[in-house]
Amino acid sequence: MESIQATAGGMPVIILKEGTKESKGKEAQRNNLVAAKLIGDMVRTCLGPRGMDKMLVDTLGDVTITNDGATILKEMDVQHPAAKMMVEVAKSVDNEVGDGTTSAVIFAGALLEKAEELVNKDVHPSVIVDGYTAAGEKALEFLQKIGIKIDVNDRIALTNIARTSMFSKLVSDDGPILAKMVVDAAKQVAESVDDGKKLRVDLDNIKVEKKPGTSIRDSKLVKGIVLDKEVVHAGMPKKIEKAKIALVSSALEIEKTEMSAEIRINDPQQMQMFLEEENRMLKAMVDKVKGVGANVLLCQKGIDDLAQHYLAKEGILAVRRVKESDMSKLSKATDARMVNNLEDFTSKDLGSADLVEERKIETDKWVFIEGCKNPKAVTILVRGGSQRVVDEADRSIHDSLMVVKDVLENPIAVAGGGAPEAYVANELRLWSRSMEGRAQLAVQKYADALDTIPLTLAVNAGMDPIDTMTTLRAKQTKGSKYTGIDVMNTSVTDMHKLSVIEPISVKQQIIKSATEAAIMLLRIDDVIASTKSKMPAGPPGGMGGMGGMGGMGGMGGMGGMGGMGGMDME
Repeated sequence: MESIQATAGGMPVIILKEGTKESKGKEAQRNNLVAAKLIGDMVRTCLGPRGMDKMLVDTLGDVTITNDGATILKEMDVQHPAAKMMVEVAKSVDNEVGDGTTSAVIFAGALLEKAEELVNKDVHPSVIVDGYTAAGEKALEFLQKIGIKIDVNDRIALTNIARTSMFSKLVSDDGPILAKMVVDAAKQVAESVDDGKKLRVDLDNIKVEKKPGTSIRDSKLVKGIVLDKEVVHAGMPKKIEKAKIALVSSALEIEKTEMSAEIRINDPQQMQMFLEEENRMLKAMVDKVKGVGANVLLCQKGIDDLAQHYLAKEGILAVRRVKESDMSKLSKATDARMVNNLEDFTSKDLGSADLVEERKIETDKWVFIEGCKNPKAVTILVRGGSQRVVDEADRSIHDSLMVVKDVLENPIAVAGGGAPEAYVANELRLWSRSMEGRAQLAVQKYADALDTIPLTLAVNAGMDPIDTMTTLRAKQTKGSKYTGIDVMNTSVTDMHKLSVIEPISVKQQIIKSATEAAIMLLRIDDVIASTKSKMPAGPPGGMGGMGGMGGMGGMGGMGGMGGMGGMDME
């Protein structure tokens, strides 16, 4: 163990506790680079419209089928610390821009692969880090040059962007239908900030409900909210048009007293009065709701049985125990104000919707509140042939919503199909010629790593990688900057004409995250891992075989492992 060294007097100096593993220098670096590269290789086949899916089975036997980079890496139980950093890259890209997770991981893996080639040629990691940092900054500058301005009211452009995000997903055949829904939903909840100069989209206001059954084509956008609850009482109407909606966040029940109180009743009449009083209080609550003019009551807490009976008699449709998050969405969709105390309830607090109806979806009954005037919260109801299909459709819709949000908030796009990567790589190579010293090598390697994205797209489509890349570079050098790889027709062509476009913010995030992760891993030259003890540590010295290790018989002699407590038994 390298952490033990001797002093001049021959006494060993022990710095790290026993059982700690340490790897230094080249060995440590190589380990990290290999682990991170493997993660990149793992998701490489998932990139693009011709990418394959992964089937992940967890310890409980739950199956996930997906080609969403972030989902794959989240579901996999990654052990290696360097590999965990790659998972973080995917997570950060997913949270920030929602799409491009696979690209970010592949690019980070490629950066490290290229760095390893330089390290093997004795280029110092610091030099590579400098080159990569400079290249990353330049890459962002070059990206800005090929930005295409998008008009936020141009639905066709927005639909193309949503569609591009879905090309590489399982739902690509139904893309046109879903993309239109996604754009409508995002536009509906967009709010203008900065005196109308900018738009802000809060995706929390788009509720995605999923239910297997029928097919993906039957998914729909509901201008309002779908609640996965049923109407609380059988006697209530199941459908109300021109609904006046009351949102109540307190319970329609008699509150129990805080202290333990007892009521002594000596006369049967008193008992009767006591019950009648409770009755009267509940009826008063219902009368209040009716008096204000509500015909739909959505309650966040419980509704007493008697109150349900009175509500049913008044013909009011009620739903109880609605989630708090749904209550706030309902408030945004129907323009109702949430009421906590029924005493202050007025008709101003009511919301409205064209239709509130309980419908049967598969085996469940759900309540639809739809046809709101200008809802600032909407629901996308996702259907599909099976649970797995619905889950994957849900993930695709999330990515698609995110890219539409990105482009509404920052209305600049670039062509897809690996075109921006190829363009930036080309520009970086030209720029690197003006540099001196070894950093120039690092910049060139950075450009090669960027080329991995179009290269992988081509390989996944079964195209010849060498022919494709030479054609792509030749066309890019001649100045057709939107040239990318059309994997559907396996050709190298202008992606902008095919209206394959992506938000620039996705590409920026990919470059930033991957470059930072690669730099961080390159700076590591020493990995110190302390092993956790698998069993509770006992007194030092011979541990008497840890009770024969639970009846494992002949292992009783393993206790005397010289103070290591018989722990390091792996």
